[in-house]
Amino acid sequence: MIICSKCTKENQDHYKFCLGCGAELPRDGGAKASPVARNTPGQGVKAQSVAPQAGLGGPPPVAAAPVAAPVAPAPPAPAPVAAAGPTPCPQCGHANTGANLFCAACGFRLTPAAASAPAAAPAAAPVASGAPVAKPAVLTALRADGTEAGTYTLASADLAVGRETGGIFAADSYLSPIHARFKQTPGKLTVKDEASLNGVYKKLARDVPVEIKAADVFRIGQEIMKFEALEVPAKSPDGVERLGSPAKGYIGRIALVVGRETSGNAFPVPESGLHMGRERGDVLFPEDGYVSGLHCRIHQEGGKLFLTDLGSSNGTFLRIGGEVEVKSGDVLLMGQQLFRVAL
Repeated sequence: MIICSKCTKENQDHYKFCLGCGAELPRDGGAKASPVARNTPGQGVKAQSVAPQAGLGGPPPVAAAPVAAPVAPAPPAPAPVAAAGPTPCPQCGHANTGANLFCAACGFRLTPAAASAPAAAPAAAPVASGAPVAKPAVLTALRADGTEAGTYTLASADLAVGRETGGIFAADSYLSPIHARFKQTPGKLTVKDEASLNGVYKKLARDVPVEIKAADVFRIGQEIMKFEALEVPAKSPDGVERLGSPAKGYIGRIALVVGRETSGNAFPVPESGLHMGRERGDVLFPEDGYVSGLHCRIHQEGGKLFLTDLGSSNGTFLRIGGEVEVKSGDVLLMGQQLFRVAL
């Protein structure tokens, strides 16, 4: 056994992270647990003053008073409680015991509901309406390496999901309590953003242009960008043109989104279009390791503006507006997680 040097919680020898506080455990084993450590309260539990037990190295017990006091009858023993089964980590899938606050394999913080409830108990959606569907759609959470991290069945024809839904959504603090709503009809599934803080994004297919309009938001790597069209201000009633009108040859700009209503650096979009990437292109993000060398392209065709993914490793995502249809195999980005849709 290994005692965490930060919170003194007892851990198994093969654990990499402490179950009590999530701190990384020493690779050489660190301090070994002694029998006294078994009585150490976990993190967040107030220690209580108790009489020392024989054999634990404490001072000898104090002799009882000579006057005998009446002894109250012992209360009935409580009914045994079944121990919670192993709970898989939403991030790495490692089976943790029901009392774990942090995953022993990767250190991911487990929610109280996930740490105390048996893994077999499905979490109910907070908002659901409509009759059950014959063949429900399934959302599969994907890890960064593409492996599956868990599934969630959309068993109702009208179902809202978010952090309050539990299951594969519970551990993501970037999800709103009610984040998105899914509606199912025979052979069709739609998703709508329920005014969430961080939005719902749909992954673009490789080399397939998708039209974008003014105020549309898209994401590459960790960069969130908004397209803003440059419109020529109207002339005044007496026919005078406004000074500082946009120069000819540019159709808009893309601005980095750094807050809900705040933008950072902006880059003009010429009529000829532009490329974005980490190493090549007109707009570069050299410090973002999730952006491919040449990631995506914005170009104009037939009076419309299009966004195209150029085979990037991590994909290009367009934030949805209103209610959008999704098909089997589509990938959605909600919070910090990717979800593959299966119909």
